[in-house]
Amino acid sequence: MKYTAAILDRIERIAEEVGYVIRYERGNFQSGYCILQAKKVIVLNKFFQTEGKINTLIDLMPALNINYDALTHESQKMYDEVMAAEITER
Repeated sequence: MKYTAAILDRIERIAEEVGYVIRYERGNFQSGYCILQAKKVIVLNKFFQTEGKINTLIDLMPALNINYDALTHESQKMYDEVMAAEITER
């Protein structure tokens, strides 16, 4: 998978389609992100490069409550690709 702004947008869209808000903030994030589950907010370190943002969101995907049927067809394809890549890396 290439690490481009377009790929980042597509991955962000997956989380947004199931109700999560993604915010980029500065702060002392031990792992680069913070999830506020009750409010469905994901806070990422804004100083990450595109690759870091993509990798962090991919790492978060299994922890998010993703309703696959709520995703658009394009997002479903991207989600399948992300999850397949995640499985092969482990």
